Amino acid sequence: MADRRATPAGALQVEVEGRSLSLSNLDKVLYPATGFTKGQVIGYYRQIAPVLLPHLAARPLTLKRYPNGVDQKFFYEKRCPSHRPAWVEVAPVWSGRNNDTVAYCVVSELATLVWVANLASLELHTSLSRADPVERPTMMVFDLDPGPPATVVECCRVALRLRELLEQMDLSCVAKTSGSKGLQLYVPLNTPVTYRGGTKDFALTVAQLLEKRHPGEVVSSMKKELRPGKVLIDWSQNDQHKTTVCVYSLRARPRPTVSTPVTWDEVAATAASGDPDSLVFEADDVVERVARMGDLFACLNEAEQPLPPLV
Repeated sequence: MADRRATPAGALQVEVEGRSLSLSNLDKVLYPATGFTKGQVIGYYRQIAPVLLPHLAARPLTLKRYPNGVDQKFFYEKRCPSHRPAWVEVAPVWSGRNNDTVAYCVVSELATLVWVANLASLELHTSLSRADPVERPTMMVFDLDPGPPATVVECCRVALRLRELLEQMDLSCVAKTSGSKGLQLYVPLNTPVTYRGGTKDFALTVAQLLEKRHPGEVVSSMKKELRPGKVLIDWSQNDQHKTTVCVYSLRARPRPTVSTPVTWDEVAATAASGDPDSLVFEADDVVERVARMGDLFACLNEAEQPLPPLV
């Protein structure tokens, strides 16, 4: 950032890559348990931007805003705020539920990312497809959600089984923490495919197959009474109308945890050790990991894998 100057209202006027914007309440604590401030939220997103922006670019973004911190009320915002700067990119997407076209924010540059962070949108939730064509996902996701007393440890054990099954179908995948309780597996596609009759049906079939093979560990049904002690493979995220927390997004937890890419060695080590804390990463941890390891999710925008037919 450059050209910092205080405004009469106490906000800070900054210039980010030639874009002028106003930042406010930078000292406001958004994570009370740790004292992590809005200024630190913006600082994290600015540092992580080189690896985050490729995963946000061209995708409709749903904001999850916590104006008074993670322990207070929040709200989702699909429609890009009308008070946005003129240079903020938007994508019109038809919503059958609303019978209207919704103009989503699209974050393809650093200035927009800083502007979104200044809105206290701690979490960034993206579509699995780009805005154009929105009906064609570029990836498939399996969201592994542990039913207590299961933890991310059980998710790791299921993830290894799921990875093995996908490899038998000639599909490679990568894993990230949800930043909350679970683990998420992503399959890069980047080939012509749809949700209905494509990724959603395929993900359901895979989840049901793994449940059949490991009924004591896996559940594919959303029914809460079936989930205690098991890992739900949530296949339903593969839907044009749903979003998933973006890689490198902060989460609204007591501490500023991040949805973090992990290696398969780390997944296996956690499965073996039984230590759920080994896969908890906060903002500073993730910045250091990226400096050391690069973007472990880069393949999502690069790898091309056709979805095999269901048999």
